[in-house]
Amino acid sequence: MSRDVEELLAERGVEVDHVTVYRWVQRFTPLLINAAGPCRHAVGDRWFVDETYVKVAGVWRYVYRAVDQYGQVIDVYVSKRRNIAAARKFFESVLDAYGRPAEVTTGSAAPLLRVIDELIPEAIHDTEQYAINRIEWDHGRLKARLKPKRGL
Repeated sequence: MSRDVEELLAERGVEVDHVTVYRWVQRFTPLLINAAGPCRHAVGDRWFVDETYVKVAGVWRYVYRAVDQYGQVIDVYVSKRRNIAAARKFFESVLDAYGRPAEVTTGSAAPLLRVIDELIPEAIHDTEQYAINRIEWDHGRLKARLKPKRGL
C-alpha cells in the first residue's frame, strides 16, 4: 500500500520513498485515532460478540470482536487460543473501557457462555441461531479485507 501512495504522489510531482510513507503511517496513525475518538458515537447497550479466526504472520489466531447495535466495532482481541481465559481477558478489557451492556448476543461457544454468566449475570444473554447475524456479517467484511492481503 505504501508503494501505491508513493506512485500517487509521484504522479503529482512529489518524490517520496515508500519507506517514508510507511514511517508517516506509524507516526500519524495514533494521532488520528486520538483526534477521531471524540467523534465516535457512544457505545450502545446491546452488544454482539463472537470469535473468528484469521491468519496473522502465517499463523492462525482467534479474533474476539464486539459490535454494538449500530454496527460500531467496540473492541477487538487477538488470541492464540479459544478458551475461557482468552474470553475473560477480552470481556474484562471491554467492560473496563465501556461499562456493562443491557443485552449481549453471542453464539453458543462454551467459553463465551461461561464468561458472560460470570462477569455480566444481570445482562440479557441471547444465543438464538440467527440473532448473531450482525457480527457474522461484520466478520465477513473483515475477512474480505484480509483475503487479498493473505492475512495480517
